[in-house]
Amino acid sequence: MPEVIPNLYPLMVHFPIALITMSAVFYVAAAATRGKPLSRNFGILAHALLWLSALSVLPAVFFGWQAYNSVTHDDASHAAMLIHRNWALGTSAVLIILASWDVWRNKVDSPTAWWFVIAVIGAWSMVVITAWHGGELVYRHGLGVMSLPVTQDGVGHGHLNDSTTSSDKHSHANTVPDDQLHEHSQHDHTH
Repeated sequence: MPEVIPNLYPLMVHFPIALITMSAVFYVAAAATRGKPLSRNFGILAHALLWLSALSVLPAVFFGWQAYNSVTHDDASHAAMLIHRNWALGTSAVLIILASWDVWRNKVDSPTAWWFVIAVIGAWSMVVITAWHGGELVYRHGLGVMSLPVTQDGVGHGHLNDSTTSSDKHSHANTVPDDQLHEHSQHDHTH
């Protein structure tokens, strides 16, 4: 694996999220248009996307388990990892059970029952909560990402624009001194 991506979990985890989201959208559309010709097409898409989300959750769980056991972390991030893991395992089980029920009980072009639409929305809600906890791991605890390079000899970087000079250096702390504020909407600014 490349150093920047230590495992395949970040790639695999987005498939079940996207697929169950679209499945829920098409289940709602199929139920809302019941009795109209388009309802059948929405239903077929909803069923197929639900089944694919359940299939895609398997590699996501596998690579998630690999990431869980391989990323460097501290005690606070470990507690957050446990919460995410527990939500992920429960959500995965719900997706697999829901898709299995759908395969067993429903024909691909059968009308969609509202109770099943609500169940899919519930599963989608679980995915959203699980994804939020995963985002917390990355954006709050910094897990699975490379750290910023350490500055050496106190040398950082500066920003050049109309109001600064090459010797104008500033930190990216949460607060910036008033004498170092500058407008970013006037020019292209990339890091």
